[in-house]
Amino acid sequence: MQMRLTAPLILIPTLVLSLSACSGNASLNPTTWFAPSGPKKVALIPVGGFEQDLDRRYLIDQVTRVEAMNSPGGVIVRATGLPPRLGYWDASLEALNEGEPEDGVLTYEFRISEPREHTNNGRPQQREIHVGKFLSHNALREVKSIRIIGTRNSKTLRP
Repeated sequence: MQMRLTAPLILIPTLVLSLSACSGNASLNPTTWFAPSGPKKVALIPVGGFEQDLDRRYLIDQVTRVEAMNSPGGVIVRATGLPPRLGYWDASLEALNEGEPEDGVLTYEFRISEPREHTNNGRPQQREIHVGKFLSHNALREVKSIRIIGTRNSKTLRP
């Protein structure tokens, strides 16, 4: 009688474990329960960076004026530029070479976003865009000149 009870108690778990090993689901497969986990998969960053990290703004058409104003702890570089028509926005000075001077020249691009809708040309005084960037005395230690780049020209100043 005891043989009749123990045979099903051994046979049923053995069949369940054997059949689950055939399944593709790794969590149910008993052969993977105590196995060491394999190498971790690492997401790779695409060449050129992620799509949302790319700066899609344009260079300003013309840089018309660049000046440096003394400020506590450094200098404020102020640039004025003319876009081709009204409505450009989101202007900033973006450093090249990760903000490090190259041969003593610290270079910035004057970047702006294009209007979403068609706009009129307007007069030059209406189109002017002003941007500023604070540079500390520490950042200017090896800088001989600062260059602001636009599409058609660039301007340089000596701080």
